[in-house]
Amino acid sequence: MVTEALTTEGASDLARAFKVLGDPVRLRVLSLIAARKGGEICVCEITDAFDLTGPTISYHLRQLREAGLVDCERRGTWVYYWIVPDRLAGLSQFLDPSDTPTTPGTPVNPAASTPSAPTRSRPTSATVR
Repeated sequence: MVTEALTTEGASDLARAFKVLGDPVRLRVLSLIAARKGGEICVCEITDAFDLTGPTISYHLRQLREAGLVDCERRGTWVYYWIVPDRLAGLSQFLDPSDTPTTPGTPVNPAASTPSAPTRSRPTSATVR
């Protein structure tokens, strides 16, 4: 849970990561890597899972890597990718409202509740001329 306001640098860093995750292909690539038993996957398996060219997959993997969401290692001909758990945990923590204290009957997101109309005094017939 967020305990203090973001710095300019922190906000830029988080925005970059969320922007990278805003692409459906990159989101699918990330989920494919995360779902892999053993924690890592060969780029050849990632490429086979999509109807995209190798260079396009490489571009998306580079975006994920530059955002710090995945890391990789070359082993011979192939490159293996894995999730960076601390980075994903930081994004998850930012979005997780579970530590927000609530009072029973209070909406979790007060901004989403309908605000009551401000009360105004109406002129009475005695004040109207």
